[in-house]
Amino acid sequence: MFRMASTHTKTTVVKHADSFTVTIIPALEDNYMYLITDTATKEAAIVDPADPENVRTEVDHHGVSLKTILTTHHHWDHAGGNKQVAALYPGIKVVAGDQRADAADHIVKEGDTLMIGQTRVRCIFTPCHTTGHICYYVTGSDGESPAVFTGDTLFLCGCGKFFEGTAEEMFDNLSNKLGKLPEETKVYCGHEYSLQNLKFGLDVDPENKHLLQKMEYATSRRKEKLPVPPSTIAEEKQYNPFMRVQSAADMKTMRERKNNFK
Repeated sequence: MFRMASTHTKTTVVKHADSFTVTIIPALEDNYMYLITDTATKEAAIVDPADPENVRTEVDHHGVSLKTILTTHHHWDHAGGNKQVAALYPGIKVVAGDQRADAADHIVKEGDTLMIGQTRVRCIFTPCHTTGHICYYVTGSDGESPAVFTGDTLFLCGCGKFFEGTAEEMFDNLSNKLGKLPEETKVYCGHEYSLQNLKFGLDVDPENKHLLQKMEYATSRRKEKLPVPPSTIAEEKQYNPFMRVQSAADMKTMRERKNNFK
């Protein structure tokens, strides 16, 4: 189901079995925020709350208890709303992998775990786009219906720029850390870059049937102002050129090609 938001995309709810829901909320020009709600307890966390008013609207609409901010990285379009959300919800925990994230009071590292009610969150350290970037791997109480919130590390058919890291780090992030998550894991990325990323993917691999099918799907979704994410880890391995490279050297070459792609 979805409701119209005031920006680029209709707010959309995705159900993960009977364990938790993910509300995809637009922010700024092309950002996504994600409200993760534990079904049993109605406790919730918000990922990268760049638009605090939209956050409050959705929290009120769903009648949830917002306990945690999960910050993927310190850039203003992801962490810039942290202070205001923290002021709206006194006592909220502000989680980040980097002290540069606004209002961060709970610094996490690789393998740290948190709970949203009965929903489990595992922190995956993915340095490169920034040195403190964290992805959040979320599962129900029995480990079912997994999701990962990837910020600007992994996009649908793309990856983030290497602002503070190396091709070696991004290769490790995508091949060994995110790439080894369960194939069915839903991928919730930080921006709606799907059409431009798929266009680049088709430039790299024009005969890839998975890319052609995803482009058709993405075009239809965007015409209706619906989000293209989530994808899955299995899908990304089929069509994302950055998930398909075989070495760090190939990753560097692919990133340079994308940087120059028009």
